[in-house]
Amino acid sequence: MRKQRKKQWILEIVILLLLVAIAGGIIAYKQEAANKQQEKAAKNTITKVDDLAGKRIGVQIGTTGDIYATDYAEENKGTSVERFNKGGDAIQALKIGKIDCVIIDEQPAKAFQEKNNELKILKEEFANEEYAVCLAKGNTELKAKIDSALEDMQEDGTMKKITDYYIGENAGKDPYVPDKNNKGSAGTLSMATNAEFPPYEYFDQGKVIGIDADMMQAVCDKLGMKLDIQNMEFDSIITAVTSGKVDVGAAGMTVTEDRLKNVDFSITYTNAKQVIIVRDHSVSAQKQSFKDSFYNNFIKDHRYQYLVTGFGHTVIITFFAIVIGIVLGLLIALIRTNYDRNGSLPLLNAICKIYLTVMRGTPAVVQLMIIYYVLLSSVQNKLLVAIIGFGLNSAAYVAEVFRSGIMSVDHGQFEAGRSLGLSYSQTMRHIIIPQAFKNILPALGNEFIVLIKETSISGYIGFMDLTKGGDIIRSITYEAYMPLLAVALMYLITVMVLTAGVNRLEKKLREQER
Repeated sequence: MRKQRKKQWILEIVILLLLVAIAGGIIAYKQEAANKQQEKAAKNTITKVDDLAGKRIGVQIGTTGDIYATDYAEENKGTSVERFNKGGDAIQALKIGKIDCVIIDEQPAKAFQEKNNELKILKEEFANEEYAVCLAKGNTELKAKIDSALEDMQEDGTMKKITDYYIGENAGKDPYVPDKNNKGSAGTLSMATNAEFPPYEYFDQGKVIGIDADMMQAVCDKLGMKLDIQNMEFDSIITAVTSGKVDVGAAGMTVTEDRLKNVDFSITYTNAKQVIIVRDHSVSAQKQSFKDSFYNNFIKDHRYQYLVTGFGHTVIITFFAIVIGIVLGLLIALIRTNYDRNGSLPLLNAICKIYLTVMRGTPAVVQLMIIYYVLLSSVQNKLLVAIIGFGLNSAAYVAEVFRSGIMSVDHGQFEAGRSLGLSYSQTMRHIIIPQAFKNILPALGNEFIVLIKETSISGYIGFMDLTKGGDIIRSITYEAYMPLLAVALMYLITVMVLTAGVNRLEKKLREQER
């Protein structure tokens, strides 16, 4: 007994020593990693524009910061430019050390710095620029009206009043109040913007506000028009203007030679700077508690409503896209099956094969944008466009699922139906398709699950789905983890519910077979 206890003690001591050694190794590894990180940070310290050479520069895609940074990288070997859809995403990458700096407009940079104390803006500016409103080429009448309104606003102090409300010592004191007498008798002016660019445009309590939003509202008041603001990705604004989806684009947009090839610009309404944001390694980031972070992201100003609204749109798109996918997919499957079995309908079969090749061979996001900007350029209802786009995409995959299910049913079943005097359509409807449906139900359920997740690209046409709702919250709070986790959790729960429903239906169908 004593020998056993002695062996047990020795074993416990050995295990304890091993645990101590492992813990010591982990601590030493973390300390070494921290030291390397500090050395790397010190080596990559940026204090002036000349220090950018050889560094990783973050920019928002399509902005003048992107243009200037790209030109700089071409002139300085070893410098890389990493492009992000949103300025906030670039800031998040900077905070975790993925990039060395971010080049962005001065006022948004100040907004980012205000929310993130570990960031700082270099005193030396990167470039100077001027903002203007973009319009479709040839729209000279509207351009003249906007130019005249902007000139009047600059002369009577309206433009200064709008700017001072968002920037400077008087910020928040004297807002621009829309003209109550403006009934919109001259029509509606649609404006494209990227509402992730404070103080020029951003979301507040579900509404797009900011310098550009107030400026265009003041222009509309002078023109007797109603203002319709459409939020979209920054690099989609010029496309929306040229395709006629909107009348103007106002999003802190600088006049450049490349842009002038595609659109016209109004007179400039403000000056701006491109600045450099870097990490301040002498300052530690302020960490929020889970409770404070939850409140800031979801409870404050009822920000959870962005997720609720986006989720509702996601469900609507998915449901109607599934209906289109099933109806059109079954029709295509029947045409192709009919051709495979007896060679009939060769022309329709050829059209279906081309359709399947195109829809399955190109990304869904590209299809959605082509449908929105080209094929349905005159349709303003983004929900309808999204339903059609995802429905057409889903139909291509559902068609092959149905076809494989139909072909899996023994051909003798078809012959038996015909021998009983049933027509081809009756045989398919009453004998073949019910059996095929049972066979393909798991694959069909997987297709619907994929479709739910695919709707997350709706933001590319400026439509707010669940993912876009999370992006809007991130653009307001500058926090990545909480909104992204919430969006992921909502998708996960939805998929789990749908999976359970499909499994239950499959089980019932099997029970009926018994």
